Amino acid sequence: MAFHGWRLLLLLGRQNALAKVWRSRRGGPSLCWKRCCHWSTGKSLDPEVRAFLEENTEVTNSGHLTPEIRLRLLTPRCRFWREKPDLWPYGDPFWAIYWPGGQALSRYILDNPQVVKGRSVLDLGSGCGATAIAAVMSGASQVLANDIDPIAGMAMILNCELNHMNPFPITIKNIINSEAGKWDLIVLGDMFYDEQLADGLHHWLQKCIRIHQTEVLIGDPGRHQFLSHSIHSQLHKVIEYSLPEYTRQENHGLTSSIVWSYQPSNSLDNS
Repeated sequence: MAFHGWRLLLLLGRQNALAKVWRSRRGGPSLCWKRCCHWSTGKSLDPEVRAFLEENTEVTNSGHLTPEIRLRLLTPRCRFWREKPDLWPYGDPFWAIYWPGGQALSRYILDNPQVVKGRSVLDLGSGCGATAIAAVMSGASQVLANDIDPIAGMAMILNCELNHMNPFPITIKNIINSEAGKWDLIVLGDMFYDEQLADGLHHWLQKCIRIHQTEVLIGDPGRHQFLSHSIHSQLHKVIEYSLPEYTRQENHGLTSSIVWSYQPSNSLDNS
């Protein structure tokens, strides 16, 4: 099976498996900066994994909304674009795709650095780390990237290297449903692909806003699971971007991606 077909499975079906992992890995106590898993460039990366990722991804900054950011991604020129999926040894590589919601968030932050400048930022479900990288480039005072896949964490470090920056703190535990962390801004892209996960996000983000007055920005290209969820009534459209042709082809007809501000009303259940 070509990776293009595999990628379609990631897009349409295998996210259900990832959603189960997010739901099962309950968060622990409240996270703070000093307790996060912080990997230093090169030092703590497994050499075998580093070599595999470097050999089987392509460094690219084209075909996406943020040419300023270089990333290691799976592209048609990579071996695993056409290899059998089962030969990839590290689980489904969601992080190796620059999803359109993340692209919109990253573009918005780069174009509007005042949104993050001098602020603490949590990039939830960070994947390749592009939005966290954009936040660092735009002057955020603190950035934490969160993903449940340890290989994603390693890929983020490689992507930091590509963009000539020290790696930001990375945590690979599920922090959804944990105590609300004190962040100035939470950004999350392409996370609303499962109803139960979306419900958990909705409730947890509400807590963060209620307790810490956290600002929340969500990137999504308008997938059905997102538009049909009750959270959609609590969103304010910030900006819409037309997707480059390459990204349109990757995402089977999606033509644009939107940044939303999450503004739950006071009437919502805050328990």
